[in-house]
Amino acid sequence: MDSVVLQSVTKVFHHPPAFFNWLGSEHASSTYALQDLSLNIAAGEVVALLGPNASGKTTALKLISTMLLPDSGRVTVKGSDTSKDPRRVRSQVGFAVASERSFFPRLTARENLDFFAALDNLPRRVRASRVETVLNLVGLPENSDTLVMKFSTGMYQRLAIARALLKQPGVLLLDEPTRSLDPGSAAHFWNVIREIAARGTSVLVASHNFNEAVALADTVAVLFRGRLAGLRALSARTTVDDLRTFYLDLTGDPEEVPELSLRSPS
Repeated sequence: MDSVVLQSVTKVFHHPPAFFNWLGSEHASSTYALQDLSLNIAAGEVVALLGPNASGKTTALKLISTMLLPDSGRVTVKGSDTSKDPRRVRSQVGFAVASERSFFPRLTARENLDFFAALDNLPRRVRASRVETVLNLVGLPENSDTLVMKFSTGMYQRLAIARALLKQPGVLLLDEPTRSLDPGSAAHFWNVIREIAARGTSVLVASHNFNEAVALADTVAVLFRGRLAGLRALSARTTVDDLRTFYLDLTGDPEEVPELSLRSPS
């Protein structure tokens, strides 16, 4: 059984006119974030979502995490429907959200993770060891007793990934996970994700970076204007140039290629 299944999923955002619309010049409108998206992700598979801004990548992650529900179609995680059994789905999903508002600034990294471990209902007897494990995985052991308010953007990113890994999820969702990491930290992170996937965790990465996709993914799914434009299985022989060409053939516009994607591998 596939770990994650999106079946003909559509998500629409409705925009009412502005409250102070004296002249009546603004009208209600709708935006299709995703249209008829179908995608299957196997256990232990790493799938990279590539696409320009507003192509639906983050919306897809939020639908899997139950932060959003589909307007039509069906999303299942480990056999559970996100609309019918969201609590069970959330117990299986880790979603890395890197934001200063995601953490308590006057607590240390360890204290923050201990708090979120309690929220995830981790037994007290395993909490401390689990926190230490994820801190080491993301390369933050030396900063574990530092107040989060003193963290750099890259450190926030790593702490968010640590939080997502606390409950040892069966599905891990990552939204531009190495956006604020230096090259060395990014390479370390890629190794960590490959190890996690090797243990059977399904990983879905929304990215703008071809290097990251080639380094991490078993499969690349290109989203364009809310639709699945194409799928490609990657191999050890796949190069960044191969993936760039595949992307351009599907999107048809060099302007749609994100800046980070244009860098050649070092």
